[in-house]
Amino acid sequence: MKRILVGIKRVVDYNVRIRVKPDGSGVMLDGVKMSINPFDEIALEEALRIKERGQAEEIVVVTMGPTDCQQQLRTALAMGADRALHIVTTEALEPLTGAKLLHKIVEREQPFLVILGKQSIDGDNSQTGQMLAQLWDRPQATFASKVELTDSSAKVTREVDAGLETLEVDLPAVITVDLRLNEPRYVKLPDIMKAKKKPLESLPVADLGVETKTRIKVLKTEPPAARQKGKMVKDVTELVEALRQKGLV
Repeated sequence: MKRILVGIKRVVDYNVRIRVKPDGSGVMLDGVKMSINPFDEIALEEALRIKERGQAEEIVVVTMGPTDCQQQLRTALAMGADRALHIVTTEALEPLTGAKLLHKIVEREQPFLVILGKQSIDGDNSQTGQMLAQLWDRPQATFASKVELTDSSAKVTREVDAGLETLEVDLPAVITVDLRLNEPRYVKLPDIMKAKKKPLESLPVADLGVETKTRIKVLKTEPPAARQKGKMVKDVTELVEALRQKGLV
């Protein structure tokens, strides 16, 4: 079966203003709206479009985290995914650990294509897709803004500093996607109801044989410095003088 595997992550919704805990031990999550990482949502939308073009037969979504993550998996199923896999863990997973767990799922599901968001909006590491490609020993194409598939290869247009770059990679492969690839579809109520009947399998992280010990410890979380109050100037001369006083010119 021609199967696409899509990785998603539960993150604080991008519309929510992040607040740091008073003790600096992290960000406040109680009562905060959570959603699918925006880049991962774009990855899922692209997989759905590939299937709608008849180039795939099944889409499987996978996530890692506590029981609450099933809410985002149900959203992915409502968008159109066929099955969901939940790797259950309460630990914060580093990118390499996440890539190893995804590799276990790849070995099990044997997809011809793995699509991920280029990064998550909480960690901003942009590492998991690249690490997965190395572990899987398959080609990768990152930061995709356009994807075209044939039976044996993927032609990927990616955004680089100098403009656009086009790569052609053999399948199976790993693709990570950028914001301008597509616009995810809106989930309708009937689709949400149908998603409740779609299969969602839970896999204890211990059963996958991957060590989840963290190598990096966050010592303290601090909010960004408050912006200084702006100053109105009457003309260019006054602007230049204000900049000179600050040592900027």
